[in-house]
Amino acid sequence: MTAREDSPAIQAVQLSKFYGNFAAIQDVSFEVPRGQVAAFLGPNGAGKSTTLKILTGFLQATKGSARIAGLDIATHRIEAASKIGYLPENGPLYPQMTPLELLRFFGEARGLVPERLASRVDAVVEQCNLQAVLEKAIHKLSKGYRQRVGMAQALLHEPDILIMDEPTAGLDPNQIREVRSLIRELSESKTVLISTHILQEVEAVADHVVIIHEGRIVFDGTPGEMADGSGLEAAFQRLTQGAAGQHAEGGTAGEADAQQLEEEADAESDAQGGVQ
Repeated sequence: MTAREDSPAIQAVQLSKFYGNFAAIQDVSFEVPRGQVAAFLGPNGAGKSTTLKILTGFLQATKGSARIAGLDIATHRIEAASKIGYLPENGPLYPQMTPLELLRFFGEARGLVPERLASRVDAVVEQCNLQAVLEKAIHKLSKGYRQRVGMAQALLHEPDILIMDEPTAGLDPNQIREVRSLIRELSESKTVLISTHILQEVEAVADHVVIIHEGRIVFDGTPGEMADGSGLEAAFQRLTQGAAGQHAEGGTAGEADAQQLEEEADAESDAQGGVQ
């Protein structure tokens, strides 16, 4: 099967992930057209990370399908993964390596031939402004620089689609500005999906908004449609207050339960993990 140029870049179709009778996410469906920046919003524990891990092939859905450029991630994972650059919330950085060593390691793991790997390392180092720390151990870098290193590895193989989980979490205002500027720059040539609970991300970078609450999609549209004259903050509060639906047969999940499920998803995806 080959990727279809006329298909959405990212497509979630009735995705559900159950742990026993408990649904971390349920019947999640949305699309991200090619060339757009989409913000995937939701409170902590709403199911954002679980959904992204399913979309990128790190976690298997209980039911439903995830498609990347028309490719089913469950049946065509390698081909679909070649089109994705994935930046998890806690990126896959080896602290004793330098950024240069890490980029070479990931490039070799992806099968990039030496000449292409050298040129791509040079390109992402410049794009993510890593020249000053290229030979410094990653554990000695600031959070902002570590985030740049994570973005560099996600860009290394020139993916068409970037999926980033909380890319500005824990950064200071200057670092946040730098990351948002880079996202805007990347959006000129790529489709970008970022998960966040920060409404300023929507105003700064997003063309499209999808909101998840208690494991279910409660909004899918443009930032203007979301605000609807009342502002993004008021709209977000309205959409994420109260129950979105039955999270499980026994009742609706609380935030603590949802967070525990997210942590279990982390453990499961680590067990299934690989280079994306």
